[in-house]
Amino acid sequence: QVQLVESGGGLVQAGGSLRLSCAASGLTFSGHTMGWFRQAPGKERDFVAAISRRDGGSYYADSVKGRFTISKDNAKNTVYLQMNSLKAEDTAVYYCAAARTGLFLSTSYNYWGQGTQVTISS
Repeated sequence: QVQLVESGGGLVQAGGSLRLSCAASGLTFSGHTMGWFRQAPGKERDFVAAISRRDGGSYYADSVKGRFTISKDNAKNTVYLQMNSLKAEDTAVYYCAAARTGLFLSTSYNYWGQGTQVTISS
């Protein structure tokens, strides 16, 4: 049974930082693209960042480039999202996901975590 468990969300002031973690089990970690998505109230679930299983490259939404960094530790089956210079518009529920194919589209991802709330106060 595949499980993705996020942690690290919380309330932080604008300009601050948070690091999200996602611990994966029940899947071949290196054989999946690992991604982060977010969903604000009343909005669609949007792509944030991903590490491709094909080339190992990191990909980001334009809105977070230069502020967020995705990384992973294969030994721990864990993917991270370091978020710096946080803005009020980053407030959302953040989801970790795993995909065998695809990168940017949420419909490409086969497995999802339960989400962790990130709230940025201005």
